Amino acid sequence: MNETARKPRVAGFALFTLFLAAVCVALGLWQLQRRVAKHQLIAALTERLAAAPVALPPPSQWSSLTPERDEFRRVTFAATYESRLDAMVYSSGSAIRSDISGPGTWAFLPARLPGGDMVAVNAGFVPNTQQDRALQDRAVARLVTNKPAMLTGYVRFPEAASVLMPDAEHDKRLWFTRDHLAMSRALGWGTVAPFYIDLERPVPENGIPRPGPLDVHLKDDHLQYAITWFALAGAVLIAFGVWVRGRRPG
Repeated sequence: MNETARKPRVAGFALFTLFLAAVCVALGLWQLQRRVAKHQLIAALTERLAAAPVALPPPSQWSSLTPERDEFRRVTFAATYESRLDAMVYSSGSAIRSDISGPGTWAFLPARLPGGDMVAVNAGFVPNTQQDRALQDRAVARLVTNKPAMLTGYVRFPEAASVLMPDAEHDKRLWFTRDHLAMSRALGWGTVAPFYIDLERPVPENGIPRPGPLDVHLKDDHLQYAITWFALAGAVLIAFGVWVRGRRPG
């Protein structure tokens, strides 16, 4: 190949190499930005989980609560569990409860505040390998005493189902995501708060459902990913240099 034909080919490959290297560097910088944000989130969650519980915000403030500011805030309030259909959410374990392992279900049920407003409560974990509806019904029945109780827990917001997540099995009242708003619509709970409560206490006498304190452990692999992307950028540039050098006339 003559020199005139070689130059456009080398120039085109050089532009492609620079573009690919720039993409890798951009992804590395993005991972570093995510690492900073993750550290800020870990610090915020650690502070919220360690804080003393405060009174549940009044319904007039519910619409202003956001996951960024209020997720995992500890709150305490009086409520009465409603004698209505409950829901269970399948779980293979928990990343935020160190005392939970193995498959089971989270027991979700509606609770009425003294003013009449409704809040969905995740009352705790029921070991339930067969997703047995009767098992959870027996566990939840012990909670519904028609007497107000002081509850302490964490403000949580509903999850969005992924495309790979199975649909809810309404005949079993079984969900695979913590979407208490969908549960409320399907089971006739009425209007509930836009958040739900992960119960910390009280713990039933027999321990089922099993509420408990949360201990959030978020993966922090962003520095490792950033180094990988920067290394790929360097490898692309080195490979281009080797290719150019190999094309020089001997």
